[in-house]
Amino acid sequence: MSAPPRPGTDEELLRATADGDEEAFLEIYRRYRDRVHGYAYRMTGSAEAARDVTHSCFTSLLESPARYDARRAGLGTYLCAAARNQSLRLASRAWRERVGTPTDTWPSPGPSPLESVLKAERARLVSQALARLAPLHREVLILAEYEDLALAEIARIVGAEVGAVKVRLHRARRKLRRALEVHVRNGLLSVE
Repeated sequence: MSAPPRPGTDEELLRATADGDEEAFLEIYRRYRDRVHGYAYRMTGSAEAARDVTHSCFTSLLESPARYDARRAGLGTYLCAAARNQSLRLASRAWRERVGTPTDTWPSPGPSPLESVLKAERARLVSQALARLAPLHREVLILAEYEDLALAEIARIVGAEVGAVKVRLHRARRKLRRALEVHVRNGLLSVE
């Protein structure tokens, strides 16, 4: 049985964490772990790497809560920016080494076994195409499409101007569309 949510703003919880209150830190973790992990997973394409990135982000916050500045961004944005930096380091290394593509897919229950297999195959194709994008394109696409963040928030996370984010997002979508075109023509993917 999980503990009920603890009331308080992120800043209050972070101050309590700095004073040694473990429950305050656990509440911060509960609030943001799924968002940070989901972002890291989509950036790295690896469940193991996403766990490592998530763990590292929260460990860093626990060790140095004073690094967070509430005037600059919300705590969720700060944690996503930390996950971004670590994910980009991993992705950049993989990009340079041209290591294979991710094979992890999220389980997707379907009404029938065939639909389940097709859905998993579609997810795999999109995941592979996403993994082939340059890290700067991949990150804005993930933040916009999977995390549903506004351009201004994405700009804060990636440390760029909103205009640059728009350009990256446009190029990422165009490259992803091109990479998936053959699958659309073969009927495996549909354009929505």
